[in-house]
Formats: sequence, C-alpha cells, structure tokens
Amino acid sequence: MKNPYLLPFLLLFLFSCSSDSSSNPVVEEQMYFPPNDGTTTWTTKSIADLGWNQSAVQPLLDYLELKHSKSFIILVNGRIVMENYFNGHTAASPWYWASAGKTLTSTVTGIAEQEGLLNINNKVSDYLGTGWTSAPLAKENLITCKNLLSMNSGLNDALGDDVSPANLQYVADAGDRWAYHNVYVKLQDVVVQASGQTWTNYFNTKLRDKLGMTGGAWVNSGDGLSVYWSTTRNMARFGLMALNKGKWNGVQIVNETYFNQATSTSQSINLAYGYLWWLNGKASYHLPQSQLQLNGSIIPTAPNDMFMALGKNDQKIYVIPSKKMVVIRMGDAADAVNLALSDFDETLWTKISALYQ
Repeated sequence: MKNPYLLPFLLLFLFSCSSDSSSNPVVEEQMYFPPNDGTTTWTTKSIADLGWNQSAVQPLLDYLELKHSKSFIILVNGRIVMENYFNGHTAASPWYWASAGKTLTSTVTGIAEQEGLLNINNKVSDYLGTGWTSAPLAKENLITCKNLLSMNSGLNDALGDDVSPANLQYVADAGDRWAYHNVYVKLQDVVVQASGQTWTNYFNTKLRDKLGMTGGAWVNSGDGLSVYWSTTRNMARFGLMALNKGKWNGVQIVNETYFNQATSTSQSINLAYGYLWWLNGKASYHLPQSQLQLNGSIIPTAPNDMFMALGKNDQKIYVIPSKKMVVIRMGDAADAVNLALSDFDETLWTKISALYQ
C-alpha cells in the first residue's frame, strides 16, 4: 500500500535540492573599511563593475573642474569608485572642512555623552557656568546642549561669528526659533569641561585616530573659531563611519541611537536639520541667515534619504544610505555664493545621478 504522507515530504526534499543547486541567493557585498595603518591602501570598484554609465563620468568631471573643485570622491560600500583631483590639489593636500566640520563636533558630543561625561538634555551652564551669554539668567538657563546641536538656542544670529558672552544675545526662548549660528562651537567647551581634556586631545583619541584620519588638525581661524583641515580621503573616512551609523569596521565609535537622532529632524521649525547635519527629502527647510521657510527638499535632484555635512565654499559630505554611497567634494566656491547651500548642489546631483540611473 502506498504511504499517503510520503509525497509531500518527497516534494519538499526535491524542492530544497533544486533551490540549493540552481537558485542560490545573491550574497550581499560586505562593507569595506580601509586599514588604519597610515598606508594608502583603499580597495576600489570600477564603474563597469557597478553597471553604471561610463559615458556620464566625463561630464561630471568637467563640471567639477569648471566649478573650482579641488577633489571629489565617491564610495560605494566603502570602496572607491571615483577619486579625482583638480587644479593642483593632490591626495596628500589638506583642505578646510568649514561648516561641514560641525558634524565632527556633533559626533564627539555624542561620544562624550555615551561615556557618561555629559547629557545633551542638560543646560549648557551646567558645564560652562552662568554668564556664558549676555542673555538674562533665566533665559540662558533654558539653553541646553541639545539646543546648540539643533540650532535653536534663541540667541541672535545676526552678530557675526564671535561667541564671546557679549555677542551671544537673547532674541527668543530656546526652542522657539531656529537660526544657523556658530554658538554650536560652545559644545567643544562643554566637552573640554566635562572630560578634563583639551578639545584636540579628546577629538583625536576618541574619533580621529579610531577612523585612521591621520594628519588632520584643528586650525584657529583668527576669530575664536577652529576649523578642521584634512585630506579628502580623511573626510571620506568620516563619511563612511556616518554611512555605518557611527560604526567603523565592527567598532561602534558613537552609539547608533544617538547617530540616528543626529541624522533625523531635531526640532519642529527646520525639518531639514538634525544635530548639525542637514537632511534631504523633508517637506520644508530653512536656509542659513534666513527665517523664511521654503517648501520641498533641499536638493530635489538627490536621493530623499541623503543626509549632509555642508560647509562654506561648497565643502560637501553627502551620505546616501539607500545606495550605500558617500560622496565628497572639496574646493573653492563653485559660484559667487558663500553659503553652505547653493544651486551647485542641484546641478551636481543631476550629474552624479546620471552615473547610476
């Protein structure tokens, strides 16, 4: 007599054998991290390997050179797909990050918080003492470290870069007004006070050295602010850590929860701003030095999930999780525009997206 229960098991066995032999799933490419040994070793991947459009490469390079670029890198899954230098710049040449370096301060603040040295929800005066602004004491005590990360301290943004107490004047209660303001740099003082170390030492040991960002340095700009300088590849290393939500080659540099908060809308006024990171694909945004709300995405030609470190004269770190991509641009101002955001971004992304569309 035939066993009526045998057939389903036989079919299951045959299906599993067939799946093993002819329908193997595609193995996802592992994320690559360049070594931290100071060498120039960095694995590459070609445009052809990615199935991208080779004919779109030269128009992109021509545009970058025309727009006063010094360097340009695209990483996919950590591998270098494009690396180009222009106008006498080389892989060994340092250049300034300008306000793109705000994201370094954001990251180090998160590291200090995970080490229990500070809490971003605490008021700034807990670390710096009262009188760090010229605001009335009750108003100064409303300002938290998170307000500095989110650019909604309520301090006057029209008084220049000076962050001495006399120049940090009250305009609105913390949280009620978004304004792009260099007061964020006081977070570096908070880390110094909380850690008992110099900013440079804490930054180097907790972030720079762990990413292999050799040789980069903070340089005093002469107005009380420090600007970070590094090679383009070092900027790309930081972008790669950002793509991996604070992780570098299996080591969590800054915890993922904080990093997710840093790259999400941080307040209800400027939806396109996190913790010193710009966010693409939001319903509206504000530009620096403006209280005007503009509708739509900051860079409509770029992926909606992109987050960005943007600096004066078009210093750029673009991070696109959906494409496992990091894009770096360093150079002089593309046009006669000195803000962190300009029309350059839209045109540049039209040419970058032509590579893979």
